[in-house]
Amino acid sequence: MTTQSLRYCAPNRDAVLSEALIEERWYAAYTCANHEKCVAAELRARNVEHFLPLYTSVRRWRDRRVQLELPLFPGYVFARLALRNRLHVLQVPSVVRLVGFNGLPTALPEEEMEILRSGLAERLRAEPHPFLTVGQRVRITAGPFAGLHGVLRRKKGKLRVVVSLSLVQRSIAVDVDSSDVLPLI
Repeated sequence: MTTQSLRYCAPNRDAVLSEALIEERWYAAYTCANHEKCVAAELRARNVEHFLPLYTSVRRWRDRRVQLELPLFPGYVFARLALRNRLHVLQVPSVVRLVGFNGLPTALPEEEMEILRSGLAERLRAEPHPFLTVGQRVRITAGPFAGLHGVLRRKKGKLRVVVSLSLVQRSIAVDVDSSDVLPLI
């Protein structure tokens, strides 16, 4: 096999880029802190399809309770565009960049965005939660084991925290709800 035949086996970066330049896909626009609604309003004015998922949070302010509409993904607004039109988004005040790797914006999976949009359109209750990964050290925040630290594991689709007692050199695995654990910093 010659080196010339190997060169054609690998995907051509220019071909991938030219396809992305033409085809409309979802991208995450990273925004300045607390500017998500302003960015969404500006994208609407520029006729750019966008998605800013919000959730309702009740906050107590001195003598009253206030319902606030807050971004489900703080710091991000999703925009559907062809990369050739990325300046329509990047020139919006408060947009820092399009999220990606190696200096290139990376499209979000279409099926993930459709599931997210359709699920939130049905007014399912959602709120932000810290991103958790298996193997990460976490703290249990609710339930009978609240306050204990452990390592996050997954077993048959459920979350488990392995809590170790160093004094007796034993560990237990506790099933937990994802809302009852926070990552240790």
